[in-house]
Amino acid sequence: MSVKVKGFLLGLIFALLSIPAFLFFYKPYVQPIKVGILHSLTGTMALSEVSVKNATLMAIEEINAQGGVLGRSLEPVIFDGASEASVFMEGAEKLITQDDVSVVFGCWTSASRRSVKPIFEKHKNLLFYPVQYEGVEQSPHIIYTGSVPNQQIIPGIFWAFKNLGQRFFIVGSDYIFPRVASEIIKEQIKSIGGEFAGEAYIPLGEKNVQGVIDQLIAAKPTVILNLINGDTNIAFFQLLREKGIMPSQIPTMSFSIGEQELLSLDLKSMIGDYAVWSYFQSINSHTNADFIVKFQRRFPGKVVITDPMEAAYFGVHLWAKAAQKAGTANPQVVLQFIEQNFPAPEGVVYLDSQNHHTWKFARIGKIRFDGQFAIIWDSNHQVKPEPYLPIKSKKQWDAFVQKLYLGWGKKWEK
Repeated sequence: MSVKVKGFLLGLIFALLSIPAFLFFYKPYVQPIKVGILHSLTGTMALSEVSVKNATLMAIEEINAQGGVLGRSLEPVIFDGASEASVFMEGAEKLITQDDVSVVFGCWTSASRRSVKPIFEKHKNLLFYPVQYEGVEQSPHIIYTGSVPNQQIIPGIFWAFKNLGQRFFIVGSDYIFPRVASEIIKEQIKSIGGEFAGEAYIPLGEKNVQGVIDQLIAAKPTVILNLINGDTNIAFFQLLREKGIMPSQIPTMSFSIGEQELLSLDLKSMIGDYAVWSYFQSINSHTNADFIVKFQRRFPGKVVITDPMEAAYFGVHLWAKAAQKAGTANPQVVLQFIEQNFPAPEGVVYLDSQNHHTWKFARIGKIRFDGQFAIIWDSNHQVKPEPYLPIKSKKQWDAFVQKLYLGWGKKWEK
């Protein structure tokens, strides 16, 4: 070996020995995928939405523990919608344009969802919405993992008519969901031969419910249908009981009260009332039992699990499956692979690529002494989502919704 070659080799060895050891273990930085969480952490809706945010975070952590999506971890960016539609709009704009998120998981009220809908459509981003709602909407940029009326309201009314009473009074918060749901309920009552006793509405967050209770008592219903959202439920049920109206006399069937909301109510006075959801924590299955254990370990304390929490949880997993299949987190490409299924705690759920809603179960629960629900009716199969019920044409529904919007000064709540 020549002197030159020996010199070169010695120089190479010396250079290699001079390289810091950490470089041999260096892995290039992989940019995380930013995902938005847009829920009310303050205000009247925080009662319900904080726990939904937690369920979303748990799903993100699970996916990260399994290697993330496309080898990239998910980085949650959280924005507080503060129970105000205008703040939700601000949050949606910021998450998309400043934080550069690939998807947003969020909203509870239909007022917040309808307010941010144009923003997601303008930027061609993607919102996963986890709460039961009034239907009469379909957007290419929103995935609806909560129930629509034919998966919740209609089964509930039909069961109540056969088992509880035939004279119904509707009480609700004064915004788009209860107003549209009321139209559906009244048509359903008429079609099955029931009697509509009246309706009354309360602004979101309002605590003065005296007038509504007086109107309800005067109507003498045999069943109360409750479409109230948020902490107004506390004032409503407190005064209802003070007036001597108990579940054994006039039962209430609620469409927005779950296990989480019961923690803030006088449970003893609620035993025997009803709720309609796709998911109850009391579902007896191995998948649900594992879900409950994981959630209570992640969020110790007095923790319960609700339908919107479950829908938020499996929504993250459905998105992750679609993004993995798409080979990118780009919202427009992910939408092309959105028809996924997932073994959710309620049972296997399916995303419908045609209308972006979810095939889900329907269940009715009766409030128990322990704050859980005894499941007294179950569809036993996934119900096909029908966002536009044929009691009106799509054109008539859109006109009805637009009239409310304009009547409220171009807002989705009064």
